[in-house]
Amino acid sequence: MLTESQKATYAGLWVLKMLDLGAKEGGVDLDVLVPHEWYPLEGVLEQLVMDGMVAIDRKKGRYVLSSEGIAYIGTLIDEAEAYIEELDALEREEVVRVIRRRNLDAMRVRFLWGWYQGEFDDLVLFQQRRGSANVERDWASFLLSDAFYADLARDLE
Repeated sequence: MLTESQKATYAGLWVLKMLDLGAKEGGVDLDVLVPHEWYPLEGVLEQLVMDGMVAIDRKKGRYVLSSEGIAYIGTLIDEAEAYIEELDALEREEVVRVIRRRNLDAMRVRFLWGWYQGEFDDLVLFQQRRGSANVERDWASFLLSDAFYADLARDLE
């Protein structure tokens, strides 16, 4: 299982993507006074601000990507594209073997793959597509939950 810090890091990557996309592209324009459904991610947002990835636009009262955050997303996209380009034609079992043989962080590869392809953009829909018996409607809590990462880990077995 992942530590709370690791889950918060992945949740931060998800938040960065949502801010990058903006509301018109399926992301969010996120007010500093976050909506109720975002409360579980307040600590993640605070950490992103402290890390310089996100800034607060005081005029608009919104969280916005900083130039560092934009650059970081670019490196994440490059990393995800490289994994997909190299591994997409392989069967799942072979992908797992390659990841392990190269001593890569398998969860990071799996997360970035889904993150890049939009698999996690709607976390309720993600659960439904995966056939979850009990779909967690509190998507922000699900993003930080052991259940989400255990589900991803099954793809790495």
